[in-house]
Amino acid sequence: MSSAAETKLTLLYGKVLTPEGLQENGVLAMRGEHIVFAGEVSALPADLDQSEATVIRESDGYIIPGFIDIHVHGGNGEDFMDSDKEVLDTITSYHCSQGTTAMLATTMTAPKKSIDSVLKEVNEYREQGMPYTRLEGVHLEGPFISPKWPGAQNPEHIVTANIDWLEEWEQAYPGLVKQVTLAPEREGALEAITWLKNHNIVAALGHTDASYDEVLKAIDAGLSHGVHTFNAMTGLHHRNPGTAGAMLSDDRLSAEIIADGIHVHPAGVRILERMKQGQNLILITDAMSATGMPNGEYTLGDLPVIVKDGVATLKGNRDSLAGSTLTMIKGFHFLIREIGLSMERASEIASLNPAKRLGIDHRTGSFKEGYQADILLLNSNLDIDGVWVQGNRKF
Repeated sequence: MSSAAETKLTLLYGKVLTPEGLQENGVLAMRGEHIVFAGEVSALPADLDQSEATVIRESDGYIIPGFIDIHVHGGNGEDFMDSDKEVLDTITSYHCSQGTTAMLATTMTAPKKSIDSVLKEVNEYREQGMPYTRLEGVHLEGPFISPKWPGAQNPEHIVTANIDWLEEWEQAYPGLVKQVTLAPEREGALEAITWLKNHNIVAALGHTDASYDEVLKAIDAGLSHGVHTFNAMTGLHHRNPGTAGAMLSDDRLSAEIIADGIHVHPAGVRILERMKQGQNLILITDAMSATGMPNGEYTLGDLPVIVKDGVATLKGNRDSLAGSTLTMIKGFHFLIREIGLSMERASEIASLNPAKRLGIDHRTGSFKEGYQADILLLNSNLDIDGVWVQGNRKF
């Protein structure tokens, strides 16, 4: 329940990014958990009582919607696979400090009992209230993937699609699982994809050996998304388009991108951005536990990982990337500085599009009256000066 102080009016002055564009002489007004106005100062409602308002001015800075990360495994030394309240606080507080105001706790390919445990802990955490970044739900990355493209997933735990498991999880925790990544060419996958679609869960391809035609069949069955595009999937060849070709060419699929310059060459990011216009491109981090930590040895799920100079690889296999050490603010910077996107487009990819993908764009992901006050205050260098989650300043 909000305190009297929290329900006071707060006014943020700066360059405000609204659905109509960047308002150079802008102001955002919030009260309690919600936005009451966002736009040009000249349009601020005259009847808005500002007598006791908290005023923050950063005339050379920017006020943009909080980031939403739908594919993130951990951070600050912790992994979602080890979830308990302390672990979840550690991960969400770190990513909150980096501009993420909502996220999906992302699992690894693991034994069912391990996935059961994560779902239980995340569900309890959500019910008890979340002090930092909101966990909107869970993204199951596996275990229904291809043994030919395990990446940093443990091949020992890969299984074929199991609708009984999906039904059990949905019955135990209705609405908690928001996305499931699987290999659409595998036994039982098409039936699972249709089941997911019928239960309003995003069916996503990833860690897959699917051909172009197999992806199209999966789209017809309900597949609507692809994870970390170009990574852990069959590549594009002009006579054999593969999974990547289907991702690029079919507008029915939205696509994730790890914009760190490591997982995908900048030219690949530019090509994908040109092919996935509007709401079809989503920035993710795929961040693992070492994010925010120094060089050293870590784990991703139950596999050992070496992190050197920000690059995470499986121990003993430097060719196999193991998640990333990316944060959303760094990915946002990369899209603007290296790819050349406008702030409006980069914000769409980092905030609005993931909100639409999760079906929460009616309350967050952009600035509209009545929406959650999930807000980032950036200075003139686009570094974070303030983070608000549902109207409460966290950093």
